[in-house]
Amino acid sequence: MIDYQVDGDGIATLTWNVADRPMNVLNTASLAAFDEALTKAMDDAAVKGVLIASSRPEFIVGADLDSMGGKATVEQLYEMGAALQARFRDMETGGKPFAAAINGHALGGGFEVCLACHYRVAADNPKIKIGLPESKVGLLPGAGGTQRLPRLVGVQAALPLILEGKELNPAAALKLGMIHKVVPADELLAEARRWLLEEGPKNAVQPWDRKDFRMPGGAVSSPKVGPVFVAGNAMLRAKTYGNYPAQRNIMSCVYEGCQLDIDTALKVETRYFVNTAMTKEARNLIRFFFSMNEAKKGAGRPEDVPKAEFKKVGVLGAGMMGAGIAYVTALSGIEAVLLDTSDEAAAKGKVYSEGLVKKRVQRKRMSEADAAAMLGRIHCTTDFSDLQGCDLVIEAVFEDRAIKADVTKKAEAVIAEDKVFASNTSTLPITGLAEASVRPANFIGLHFFSPVDRMPLVEIIRGKQTSDETLAKAIDFVKAIRKTPIVVNDSRGFFTSRVFATYVREGLALLGEGVSPALIENAGRMAGMPVGPLALADEVSIELMHRVGKQTRADLGDKYVPTPGDPIIETMAEKLGRIGKKAGKGFYDYPEGGSKRLWPGLAEQFPEAAEQPDVDEVIRRLMYVQSVETARCLEEKVVLAPRDADVGSVMGWGFAPYRGGAISQIDMVGVDAFVAECDRLAQACGPRFTPPKLLRDMAANGETFYAA
Repeated sequence: MIDYQVDGDGIATLTWNVADRPMNVLNTASLAAFDEALTKAMDDAAVKGVLIASSRPEFIVGADLDSMGGKATVEQLYEMGAALQARFRDMETGGKPFAAAINGHALGGGFEVCLACHYRVAADNPKIKIGLPESKVGLLPGAGGTQRLPRLVGVQAALPLILEGKELNPAAALKLGMIHKVVPADELLAEARRWLLEEGPKNAVQPWDRKDFRMPGGAVSSPKVGPVFVAGNAMLRAKTYGNYPAQRNIMSCVYEGCQLDIDTALKVETRYFVNTAMTKEARNLIRFFFSMNEAKKGAGRPEDVPKAEFKKVGVLGAGMMGAGIAYVTALSGIEAVLLDTSDEAAAKGKVYSEGLVKKRVQRKRMSEADAAAMLGRIHCTTDFSDLQGCDLVIEAVFEDRAIKADVTKKAEAVIAEDKVFASNTSTLPITGLAEASVRPANFIGLHFFSPVDRMPLVEIIRGKQTSDETLAKAIDFVKAIRKTPIVVNDSRGFFTSRVFATYVREGLALLGEGVSPALIENAGRMAGMPVGPLALADEVSIELMHRVGKQTRADLGDKYVPTPGDPIIETMAEKLGRIGKKAGKGFYDYPEGGSKRLWPGLAEQFPEAAEQPDVDEVIRRLMYVQSVETARCLEEKVVLAPRDADVGSVMGWGFAPYRGGAISQIDMVGVDAFVAECDRLAQACGPRFTPPKLLRDMAANGETFYAA
C-alpha cells in the first residue's frame, strides 16, 4: 500500500499504491501504512530526506468518503483527524525535509499531504487537478487545509478556493503559490530528489514555523483582510441562505484559526471538521456523491448484454434540442447526421454547435484543429437515406404525435433492423409513440434537458415493449457522450417532468390563494432551488405548459384531475398573452438591457390576501410536494430506485442539493414526521399532499429509504 525504499544518497521514497481502491485515497488502512513508513523514515538516522510519490496515475484524491457517509462516530472522526494532524506536524517539525512529487490529481486530503511537505513539485500536465474540493460534498478540509493554505497564499486568495472547492491545474497552482515548481513529467522525481539533496537540509522548516512569519496579504485583523470576512459572510448568506454548514464553518474556521499559532489552529480545524461531517447536510451530499457515481457507471444496465459502440448517430430535428444533441454527440467523437425539413433549418442547427465550439477555443479548452474536426463530424441533411449506417437515431421534433410517428416510420425504413430508435419527448408516453414503430422492442425514450451541452442528466424511459438489449444500448450511448443516465419506466411525464411540474404548480396554487409573488419566489430560493416557481414557469414557457395541459386533458378525458394552477396558466396564456421569458413577458417582465422583475399587474390579476403565510410553511409546501410525488413514482415503479430519484431530481431540475434529493429529503425529515406533515398539508391544501401507502407502511415499520 505504501512502498518504501531508501537510495544510496539517503533519500527515502514513500510511494502510494492503494491497490484495493480505484484510486489512492486516505483511509484507515492506507493511513496506517503511511504512518508506519513515516515512522521508519523519521527514526532512521541514515535517511536525509523523504520523497512522497505515487505509482498510480493520480497522486492522492482525498479521504475515503465511505468513512464519512454515516458509518463513523464523532469520537472516531475526531481521533482520526487529530492523529492525522499530529502526524503531519511530525513531518513539518521533525528536522528532515519532505518533498511531494505530484504526478496526478492531488485533491482534498491528498493536497493536504502535499501542504505538509516542505517542497511541492508537479508534473507539467494541464489535466492534473490540485485543490481542496471538500466543500462540494458538504465537508471542510480536516487535515490542515483551512490553516496551511491561507498561511501559504494569504486569506484573500485561499478563501474562494476552499469555499468553492476550486480545482486548479499545475500552472495555475504555481502562479498562486500553492506549489513551488512545475517540470516535465519525466523529470518529476529527479527534481524532487534534487531539492531534497541540495536545498532541503536548509529548508526543512515550514514558513509558519519560522519566528519571522507574517500572514501573506495581511493578518485577519488588518484593515485590508478583516472586511473580507464581513463581505464574505454577507455574500455567503445571500447565495446559500444558510443551507450549507460547510461554507459557514469554513469562514469561521479560517477566521479563528488564522489568529492563532498553527498547532492551536489545527485543533480548531479538527473540531469544525467533525462538527461539519456530522451534519445532515454533509451526509446528504456525500450520499448523493455516491449515488451520482453509481448512476454515471450505468447502474441498472442489463448485465448480459455486450457493450455497444457508436460510430454514427442520427438526430431528427435541428432545433435547440436536436442541435444540442448533435453537438454533444460530435464532441464525443461520434459522427452526427443532423436532419431537418430544409437545408436552412439543418444548417442553423450546426451554427449552434459552431458557436459553442468557438467559445471552447477562446477559453483554450480545445485547439483549432480539434474544433474543425469536431464540426466536421456534424453532417446536415434533409434526406432520410443519409441515416443509413446509423447505430442510433434520436428524434427531437415537435411534441406532436403525428409528426413523431411520421419521422419514426421514415427513419426505420432506412436504418438496420437491430438499431435503436429513440424519442427525446419530455411528456408523451413512450409506449404510445412506439405504436408507430415496426420494431417497438428497439424503441426507447432519451429525455435530454435544455441546454443539452450544459445539463448532465439524461432520463432513459423504457416502454412496455422495450427490450433489455435496447435499454443497455441506450445506457451505453449516454455514457459515451459523458452524460449521467437514470432509467425509469414509461408513464405520463415520466419521472422528471412529472415531479418537476409539482414545484411549479404549487407556486401557482399559492399565487391563486393570494400569497405574495415575492414571498413565493423568495421561499423557493431560500429552500435551495435555483429559481422560484414563477420564474421557472417563465423559463419553461407558460405557453408550453398550457399546450401540454390541454393535450393531457384531451388524452385523459374524465380521468383528468384539475390542478389549482390550471386557471392561472389559462389566464396568463389565453387572456393576457403573457407566455413566458421568450416573449419578454410572463410572471416577470424582461426589459431589454435590464434585469427581470415581477410583473406589477400580478397584484390586479391575483389579489394578495390580507394575511400571508409564514415563509417556512411556503417552503414546506414547495419542497414536500416534490418528495411526496416522488414517493408515488417509487410506489408505482415509474422510478426504480431511491438513488435514481435523488440523482434525477438534483441533476434534472435542480432540487436543493443539500437536501440530497427528493427522496433523501424524506429521510432527512424522518419518514414518520414527513407522513404526519403531509397529512396536515393534505387536509389544509388538497389531496396532492396525501402520502402514498409506501410511505405509510415505512412509517409504521420504522423504515428509511437509506440505511442510517
